[in-house]
Amino acid sequence: MDKNVELLEYIYQDADMGVKSLTNLINAINNKDNKIKKLVEEKLKGYEEILKKSKKLLKDYQAEPKSKGLKADLGSLMGIKMELMKDNSDARIADMIIKGFTMGIIDAEKRIDKYKKEVDRKVLNIAKEIKEFQEQGIKDLKAYL
Repeated sequence: MDKNVELLEYIYQDADMGVKSLTNLINAINNKDNKIKKLVEEKLKGYEEILKKSKKLLKDYQAEPKSKGLKADLGSLMGIKMELMKDNSDARIADMIIKGFTMGIIDAEKRIDKYKKEVDRKVLNIAKEIKEFQEQGIKDLKAYL
């Protein structure tokens, strides 16, 4: 498989999981009085932008975007619901999102390092973009801890 497509698929899947997880989270706290909602919605929009960019680039390389699948989606949904049943405070929500961002950053760093000499600059740039987006997300969320 083309290295550009491999890296783009990872980016697409990471952004797709972010969109689905944050959408599930917003739906779960929709009727609650959480101050963090606006920030979660902003981060959702950020993931949607990256998802759109990665999807377009995948099509440029004649590849079809693939999500991680139903099992990953259901796991995310169940995990969010279980955690929020225990504690739906802004601090707990921020902590959950920070953990997701941290996993994404670690994976992105590994892949950037692995592919940096083998992929087109535009593909590498979107990989760096998702990593920087997640790093900024952590900074923004710390105010709620």
